Amino acid sequence: MSPQIVEAPKVPQKHQAQKTDRVVVRLAGDSGDGIQLSGSQLSTSSAIAGNDLSTLPDFPAEIRAPAGTLPGVSGFQISFSNYDIHTPGDQPDALIAFNPAALKVNIDELKLGGLLIVNTDAFNAKNLQKAGYARNPLEDGSVDAYRVIQVPITDLNRKALATSGLGTRAIDRSKNFFTLGILYHIYNRPDDATLRWIDKQFAKDEQLRLANLTALKAGRAYAEASELFQSTYEVEPAPFPPGDYRSMMGNSALCLGLVAASIKANIPLFYAGYPITPASPILHELARYREYGVVTLQAEDEIAAVSAALGAAFGGALSVTGTSGPGIALKTEAMGLGLMTELPMVVIDVQRGGPSTGLPTKPEQADLLQVMFGRHGESPLPVISCSTTGDCFETAFEACRIALKYMVPVILMTDGYLANASEPWKLPSVADLPDVTTRLVTGNSAGFQPYQRDPKTLARLWAVPGMAGFEHRIGGLEKEDVTGNVSYDPLNHEKMVRLRAEKVERIADELPPTAIDGDPSGDLLVIGWGSTRGAIMGAIRRKREEGKKVSWIHLRYINPFPRDLGDIMKRFKSVLVPELNMGQLALLLRAKYVRNVVSLNKVQGRPFKASEIAEKIDEALKMGKSVNVNESVRSQRG
Repeated sequence: MSPQIVEAPKVPQKHQAQKTDRVVVRLAGDSGDGIQLSGSQLSTSSAIAGNDLSTLPDFPAEIRAPAGTLPGVSGFQISFSNYDIHTPGDQPDALIAFNPAALKVNIDELKLGGLLIVNTDAFNAKNLQKAGYARNPLEDGSVDAYRVIQVPITDLNRKALATSGLGTRAIDRSKNFFTLGILYHIYNRPDDATLRWIDKQFAKDEQLRLANLTALKAGRAYAEASELFQSTYEVEPAPFPPGDYRSMMGNSALCLGLVAASIKANIPLFYAGYPITPASPILHELARYREYGVVTLQAEDEIAAVSAALGAAFGGALSVTGTSGPGIALKTEAMGLGLMTELPMVVIDVQRGGPSTGLPTKPEQADLLQVMFGRHGESPLPVISCSTTGDCFETAFEACRIALKYMVPVILMTDGYLANASEPWKLPSVADLPDVTTRLVTGNSAGFQPYQRDPKTLARLWAVPGMAGFEHRIGGLEKEDVTGNVSYDPLNHEKMVRLRAEKVERIADELPPTAIDGDPSGDLLVIGWGSTRGAIMGAIRRKREEGKKVSWIHLRYINPFPRDLGDIMKRFKSVLVPELNMGQLALLLRAKYVRNVVSLNKVQGRPFKASEIAEKIDEALKMGKSVNVNESVRSQRG
């Protein structure tokens, strides 16, 4: 028997919606509770409502961790606002806890006085014991500092779907939509997009389609009729510049950047990868673009993937391989081969917590020294870094442009936070994308020499197999200058080493002047890279609202550094570098510019909060050069 769609009862609103400029919501529960799906739908709904938004999906690191346990908690935080934002927020205004473990893991983050919605049906003796609670926190005063709304979500959802014909297990899997309906009421979110998603997702199973539609509408109806939810909130649209926007995740934006570069260069895109969190979605996404000439390969291991990409570059393709830190370790020899053969290739490193298997689903920035120096011999490669979800598109495009123009492997760094976070992204105009040039040879082969270089970039020619007259030797042995023949001559070796290093350095000649946010000189300069951008921007805004002068630059190009970086640093009394590592960029800056640099370090598998950086800015401004050179962010739990 099919369920009846529950419509919201026509009851008068007890209160008008309170207008607010920003809301931060966190959902938490078991992996099987549909937390990520609910967060994704709430994000889409907020984007359609015209809000700016930023998200932080937080996946369990263990596959199939026992239900109800702390390691199995999945989380999703979203911030939506009526103004420009760049972080998912420091502390949630509301926490929706599906079980005791979700409450225990997340309650310390909730703002005092914040809204706490709990599924009381999950707070039984068994689940309390799994979460390590000796007493029920809903009854012993543990959560009295918050606005607690206890809802028997499981039971209410089962009653709403009692006539669905589905079993209890299938019914319980839809309780995330019941909860989503409650949130849509509280925050006045449109539900049209979610209703359409359900229709499409379950088009082949009418029972599941109607059940999930019913659960969503039942949750909203319950919230509208219940006296528990007398306060609702309204966030007006943000003033976006005109244009077409999409809600975009970092990995997806990165893929679009690669495809766009391939089209602009008019050469096919080849991607080879081996499944690894959090880089695997790149392979999945690019496989959807076969109509644009994209070829994808799921290799048997990391070495095979990078070797296949290098072979595709030899064959004349725009070749890309992607992985995370453990995979970079396996790809290093072939990356050195790419440097030696001087073939264009992009190597993507979606960083995660380490070492070893480490924290597979958590973000970190600890691979910087590995990608800079983790190859034997003198083997510098260009390194560039994404800083926002939307910037993943531009940086991926730029990595391809550099690789093709300079005939060199380029390392593109992102991380697990950027890969999975989403934000509104304005679709760029194709006409505004820069041209992409290549060194592919055409025409007459007379006088061809494989290592004949462009006088400006030092890039060699690119002759692909099968072209008559353009035959040449290639491999990992040292090459003779110009001819490419194998050479063991000591002076030639040093010359080639210096030529390859100089080629990378010359990339800096075409970099734009470094943009300084704030005064061009002063007491404090904050230097960031990668996904710390949003938190740094939030901290800078807070300090400027307090009347404090602090300047900031965010680096895309890490090797080589921009030509003007050293001069900029000299104009400030102190330099602060926040990083999700133990101070790797700071180490490079100290070595390059012989300058004291203050490090703010965090290695907890979590992004920075703006408040953490703001606190360090205050300390740096107050103490000047006497501030501790290295300082780590302390855990929230001491």
